[in-house]
Amino acid sequence: MSRIQLALDVDDLEASIAFYSKLLGVEPAKVRPGYANFAVVDPPLKLVLLENPGRGGSLNHLGIEVADTAEVDAVQARLSGTGVDSSDERDTTCCYARQDKFWVDETPDGERWEVYTVLADSPTSAPEAACCS
Repeated sequence: MSRIQLALDVDDLEASIAFYSKLLGVEPAKVRPGYANFAVVDPPLKLVLLENPGRGGSLNHLGIEVADTAEVDAVQARLSGTGVDSSDERDTTCCYARQDKFWVDETPDGERWEVYTVLADSPTSAPEAACCS
């Protein structure tokens, strides 16, 4: 299973949850303080909402969620073979989940891409939400 992740900054989490529930036709898969995500089956999408008042409507980061750590490793090796550098983050907590991931370095326009797998749910996000800031 692979799917694209789109992480958006929103001004008002409750209003955004209500809107995206209607737009996508599904309820959020996870809601935590300042955070919600939707796991959409068709089309395969993980929509993440991060409450950041004053930055609403802007892109936070993009991602590709894959099935397991072996797939994270395979994508990272493939990209490395084409000259694309990355920064590892293994067994890290981000977005209320323990993850193995890497971030793509130096994208052409500065957008932030992560390739990750969720290892387990977490009751916390990360220190000062460093992963999604």
